[in-house]
Order: sequence, then structure tokens, then C-alpha cells
Amino acid sequence: MPIDPHAFDDGDLDHSDSGSSSRRFREFECPVCNANNPCDDDFGDGDEVRCFYCGQEFKAGLTTAGRLRLREI
Repeated sequence: MPIDPHAFDDGDLDHSDSGSSSRRFREFECPVCNANNPCDDDFGDGDEVRCFYCGQEFKAGLTTAGRLRLREI
């Protein structure tokens, strides 16, 4: 069944960052060596992750837009 693009209000597409602190990720790209790192366990804001290739450890954080930010520790 086709979806009518005019059937939605602008409020249905709310892009606010409410609830972004609970966002979880299943992979990340290492900022040091650019390797893609899939993870078995979800991780999110405040969690620590390690690159499987170069071994660098990072603390995960979120930007105001809800995107993943990694800081070296």
C-alpha cells in the first residue's frame, strides 16, 4: 500500500534531541585509525570502548544532535 506523503504533519517528524541520552550504538569508526568496529554489546553515553585494531580506548559521548562523539582516554 503506497504511503501518502501529505498525510503527515510537520510535528510527526520531530527532530529534537529529547531522549538522545538513551541512544545506543552497535558500531563505531575509530578516530585514530579509521577502522570500523562492530560491537556485540550496545554502548552509549558514558561507556568506554576500545578499537579492536589499534587498541586505543575511548569514552563515548553524544553531541547535542544525538550523534556519537568519542574522546581518547
